[in-house]
Amino acid sequence: MKRTLVFCLLLLALTTPLLAAEVRQELVRQSTLEQVIEKNRLKVGFSTFVPWAMKDKQGGYTGFEIEVAKKLAEDMGVEVQFVPTKWSGIIPALLTGKFDVIIGGMGITPQRNLKVNFSDPYEFSGMSLVASSKLASGRSGLEAFNDPQLTIVARIGTTAAAAAKKHLPKAQLRLFDDEGQALQEVLNNRAAAMVSSQPFPEFQTLKYADKLFLPLAGETFTKEPIGFAIRKGDGDFLNFLNNWIRVRNADGWLQERYNYWFTTQNWKDQVE
Repeated sequence: MKRTLVFCLLLLALTTPLLAAEVRQELVRQSTLEQVIEKNRLKVGFSTFVPWAMKDKQGGYTGFEIEVAKKLAEDMGVEVQFVPTKWSGIIPALLTGKFDVIIGGMGITPQRNLKVNFSDPYEFSGMSLVASSKLASGRSGLEAFNDPQLTIVARIGTTAAAAAKKHLPKAQLRLFDDEGQALQEVLNNRAAAMVSSQPFPEFQTLKYADKLFLPLAGETFTKEPIGFAIRKGDGDFLNFLNNWIRVRNADGWLQERYNYWFTTQNWKDQVE
């Protein structure tokens, strides 16, 4: 019995390093990073948000996130494929393998992090208000909109919706699948204000100066880290994304493109 036990222990000691090495190699082969390189294609899930991702006049997409995704794919040496997806279903679509990564202005939250892994932040966002000049005339400051007589709108499944619930709990909240639908409620005087991330409120106020105003004077009332979202259990892909962010922050590329899309409107002729 003792000899058998010793033999088994010796055999285990000899084979375990080999098994461990094989397991590590298999994990590498199964990683999203290796599969993307092998297939020569990075599939990116996103949804449209101004100016993160928008339809352009050629029938494609443009915006900050579109540039980020293209640069990421270029640095990986692969093609990029964009998969437009409704925001309310974007995490389930990632988990079922419809694309490799979400690059869509997604705020990092503990609740989302239970389902997906996030990269380090590559940008920060904040919520603000755009209001109806007719229904909210004379109101300023966030608390002025925390009123049960007012209807506030936001996009469903977004941190804007969560921020509206948290900071404007007394107001009547209505949620929509699309930012454009929510904005139309304000433009048509069916809602007093819309909660959205900057610079969307500011851009819309410039576009509809006769109908909209900024009750917070362009300031934000939240600050949210934005990260890439991937499926859990993929350390190699997460490591690559984090280091890519570090490199593109260090060389100024991310800041340069952010400045173009968020502090200018030089791109407005490109979009529908």
